[in-house]
Amino acid sequence: MELRHLRYFLAVAEEKHFGRAAELLRMAQPPLSQQIRQLEAELSTQLFERTTRRVDLTPAGELLMERARQILSDVDSAKADVAEVGRGAAGVLHVGFAGTATYRLMPEIVRMARHELPEVRLHVVGEMLTPEMEEGLLANRLDAAVLRPPVSSPELHLDEIEQTPLAVALPLEHPLARDAGPVGAAELAGEDLVSYPRGSAVASVAAEVTRQAGFRPHIVQEATETSTLIALVAAGLGLCILPDSSSLPMNAAIAIRRLAPTVGIGLATAWRADSTSPLVESFTHLARHAAARIAEARASSEGQDTHH
Repeated sequence: MELRHLRYFLAVAEEKHFGRAAELLRMAQPPLSQQIRQLEAELSTQLFERTTRRVDLTPAGELLMERARQILSDVDSAKADVAEVGRGAAGVLHVGFAGTATYRLMPEIVRMARHELPEVRLHVVGEMLTPEMEEGLLANRLDAAVLRPPVSSPELHLDEIEQTPLAVALPLEHPLARDAGPVGAAELAGEDLVSYPRGSAVASVAAEVTRQAGFRPHIVQEATETSTLIALVAAGLGLCILPDSSSLPMNAAIAIRRLAPTVGIGLATAWRADSTSPLVESFTHLARHAAARIAEARASSEGQDTHH
């Protein structure tokens, strides 16, 4: 199986039409059909159900489409990384960031890396969930991640760099938003909630908090991105339990209140336990330093507010 076979296959799979796929690939239709038949013969399985009007994927074709996309993405990523090193970079690091870490910690790390690791190219992806980053690390699509523990794999090392208290995001007109104090977990009983997807670190901790408060949360919608959850709260769809942070993507239509009792959720750098890359080690030290600087700045700001 060659890469060109996968590209031909994906074009047909996505267009669901041999003629349109051939136009997209700038080739004639008969050679394309021949290449797909060769691929099916090599795999000893049918990839498409063909009719006179359309082309549909078989279950085997669905699986190959998912794998082919990842294979071609990995190839493109490898080509880009090699080109970066060829242009003089000491190395390339692919790093994923959890939702709230995307807004304050990621920019600080990138800024510091420009000075402390000037010859290293950082490729960052923000607004990722812990299970997604864990999978990326294990598959070598990510070199390091800044995520919310826990992780399920013993093949990863974690270095906790922060403990973040949970908070509640509410529409400004909500009765619970009128008081500047914390919101009791029990007060969320009966409320519509928007949430990170089930299985994510924050959703798991929030579920335990509501269980201990004696109720089962009523989740009306899930979203991966913190910015999307904030927008849903502002639209009045529901309240949201999320990590408190001065760097949350704020909206004038919402209020953020600490959750009571105080519950913290960790933030950690993660990498493969078998990694021997000095670049990964440098990144973990830099992430810890960046988190400490942000904490110091926050403490200083809160101290000034107290004195005023």
